[in-house]
Amino acid sequence: MAGTKAKLSKKLTLFDLYAVSTGAMFSSGFFLLPGLAAMETGNAVYLAYLAAAFLILPSMFSVAELSTAMPKAGGTYYFLDRSLGPLIGTIGGLGSWVALVFKSAFALIGMGAYLTLFVDLPILPLALVLTVAFGLLNIFGAKETALLQRILVASLVVIMAFFVIQGLNYMYIAQNPLPEMREQNFFTNGINGFVATIGLVFVSYAGLTKATSIAEEVQNPDKVIPLGMMLSLLTASVVYVAGVYIMVNVLPADELFASLTPVADAGKVILDFLPGNSGLLLVVIAAIAAFASTGNAGIMSASRYPLAMSRDNLVSAKIGKIGKFGTPHISVLITTGVMLLVLLLFDVEAVAKLASAFQLLLFFLINLSVIVMRESKIEAYKPGYKSPWYPWVQIAGMIISVWLVAEMGLLAVGLTGTMIIICIGWYFYYSHGKVKRQGAIYHIHARLGQLRYEALEHELMTIFNEKNLNSALTYEEVIARATVIQASDQQTDFNRLVSKAAIQLDRRLNLERDFLKDRLLDVSQNFTKLKEGVFFKYVQADNIAIPEMIAIQSKKGIKIELAGKEEQAVALIFLVTPTDRPLLHMRIIGHLAELIEAEEFLGRWEKAENEKDLKNVLLTDERFINVRLQEHTPSEDWINKAIMDVSLPGECLIAIIERDGDIVIPKGKTKLKSGDVLSILGYPKDIEVLKQQLDS
Repeated sequence: MAGTKAKLSKKLTLFDLYAVSTGAMFSSGFFLLPGLAAMETGNAVYLAYLAAAFLILPSMFSVAELSTAMPKAGGTYYFLDRSLGPLIGTIGGLGSWVALVFKSAFALIGMGAYLTLFVDLPILPLALVLTVAFGLLNIFGAKETALLQRILVASLVVIMAFFVIQGLNYMYIAQNPLPEMREQNFFTNGINGFVATIGLVFVSYAGLTKATSIAEEVQNPDKVIPLGMMLSLLTASVVYVAGVYIMVNVLPADELFASLTPVADAGKVILDFLPGNSGLLLVVIAAIAAFASTGNAGIMSASRYPLAMSRDNLVSAKIGKIGKFGTPHISVLITTGVMLLVLLLFDVEAVAKLASAFQLLLFFLINLSVIVMRESKIEAYKPGYKSPWYPWVQIAGMIISVWLVAEMGLLAVGLTGTMIIICIGWYFYYSHGKVKRQGAIYHIHARLGQLRYEALEHELMTIFNEKNLNSALTYEEVIARATVIQASDQQTDFNRLVSKAAIQLDRRLNLERDFLKDRLLDVSQNFTKLKEGVFFKYVQADNIAIPEMIAIQSKKGIKIELAGKEEQAVALIFLVTPTDRPLLHMRIIGHLAELIEAEEFLGRWEKAENEKDLKNVLLTDERFINVRLQEHTPSEDWINKAIMDVSLPGECLIAIIERDGDIVIPKGKTKLKSGDVLSILGYPKDIEVLKQQLDS
C-alpha cells in the first residue's frame, strides 16, 4: 500500500504549468483546423475563435477554483469524484484518460502533414517512435518532461509571435496586395454556420484545463494554477485570433478552404522576404513543436488519471506506484501502450474529433462540481482562488456545454453515451463495494436531513494543510497547534515529563504504542541545545500528514543527563515531522533558533503564566496578533458571527480562541463571543493591514 499512497514531488513552476497548458492547446486547432472551420462560416472564422475563447472562461474559472482547493493528481477525475461521488468520478477519470489518449495520438499523426512539406517520411512509424520517446521521457521525471515542454512551447510561442507581427506588418504597414474580400465569404452559412464553427473550434481551447491533472506536482498551486491558466488562455487567444485573421486576409478563400496546412500556406506569403524556403521551414518547426508538445503534455497529463484512480480503488493499486524517478511509471507505460494501440488500430482523426463531445460533458460536470462544493458548506473546502460571479458563471458554463454538444450532432452524442456506459460498467464490475466514500453532494443531502460523508471533510482539511506546508506560515501554524505543558516545581523528572508529552502527542498522531516515548527519551540522537537551558528534539514518523509540536516550560528546571554532564532545562521543545519531508524540521528549527537567540527570550519564557503567553514567546510579532472582542471597538462587528463569515485581510487565519480561561480550537461554524481573545496568524503585510483596521 505504500506505493499507492506515495506522493509526487512538487517540482513544477509557473513556467512549467504554463508550458503544459499552452502546449496542450496548440496543435490541430491552429495548424490544421482553420481551413476546415472557414468552410463553415467563411472569413468570419477568426470571430468564431474569439467567441470560443470567451465561452471557455466559465470552465476555466471553475477548474482554477477546484484545482486550488484540491491540488491532487488526476485533476478532473479527483474533482468529480470528491464532489459528485465515485461513480461520476469513474466516468470523468476513465473518459478523460481515453479522450486525452486519442487526442494526443492525433497530435502526433498531425505532425506528418507538415513534415511532408519538406521530407517524405512514413507518418505512422514516426508517430509510433515519438510516442515511445515521450513515454520514456515521462518515466524519467516530471521535471525533465517539463523541461522539454518548456523548450517546445517557448520555441512555438516565439515563432508564432513573429508570424503574427510579420503578418500584421505585411497587411497594414508594408501595404502588400491582398486577395479581394467578397462579402458573400463572410458568414457563408449564416448564423447557424457561425455557431457550428464555434462548437468546432471550442475544443481547441480544451487543453487549457489539462494542466490540472499535474496540480499535485505544482509549487504554490494557489497562485501558480490560476495565473498559469490565464496566461495560457491569453497566449492562445491572441495567436489563434490574430493568426487566423492573417490567414483569412492573405490567402484567397478557395485556397484557405481547401488547405490542411493553412499556417504554412500563409507563411509562404508573409515570410517570403526570408531566403529560400526558410520562412516555410520556420512554420514547419513551429508546427512540429506544437504537435510534439501536445503529444508530450498529453502523456504527462493522461498518466495522472490512472494514478489518482488507483489511490481510490477504482483501478488496480499497482498502477499508482511511484518509481525511483518520482513518476507513476506503470501508469505512464500503460498510457503509452494504449496510445501505440490506438495509432495502429483506429482512425485516430475521426475518434479524436468525436471525443471532443466528451470533453464538453466534463466541462458541464466541472461547473456543477463547483456549485456542489460551495453549497455543501464543507468547512475544509478552502480554494486559494475563487471563481468570480458565483453561481452565474457556473450556470453559464453548463448551458454553454449542453449547447455546444447539441451542435456537434447525433454521432458525437452517441459516442459520448457509449463511453459513459462503458465507464459505468467498469465501476460496477470492479469498484462497487470496494469504495465506501461519497462525494460532497452528500453534504447537500445532509442539509436536507439525509446523508453526509464525514471523511471527506478530514481529507480536504489534510489537503489544505499539506498545500500550506510550503508557505511562510508553516512555522506559525505549527506553534498555533502546539501543545504546551507547564511543569510544576515538583515536576523536575525528565523521563516522566517526556512520557507525558509522548502520550499527548500520540493522541493526535495515533502512532504505534511507545514509538514516540522511546525516541523522545533518546537524547543521543537529534537532541540539540539551542541555548543555555533550551533544548530541542525532533522525530520523523511515517503516515502523518502535518508536523506536531509539544513545548514544556519548567521554571525550576529539568535535570537532563547529556554526554555524561548534567544540564538544567527550562524549555524542552519536541517536534514530530513527516518522514517524506526530511528537511521540514530544519525550517522550523531555523525559526526557533532565530527567536531563542534574542536576549529577552529566556526572561519572557520564564515569566509566561499560561499557554497563550508561552505561544506568544515562540511567535514573531510581525506575523501574529492577539485581538480581544469588545463592544464599542472596531472588533465589535465580529461578535456573534461565525468564523467563516468574518472577513480578514489576505491570508490571515484565526488559529486559537481563548474563552473564559479555556482554549477553543476554531472551526468555520464557531461563533465568536464578546470577551474572546483571538490569536490571528498571517503574512506581515496582512497583519499590518489588520492592525490598521482595528486601530481605526
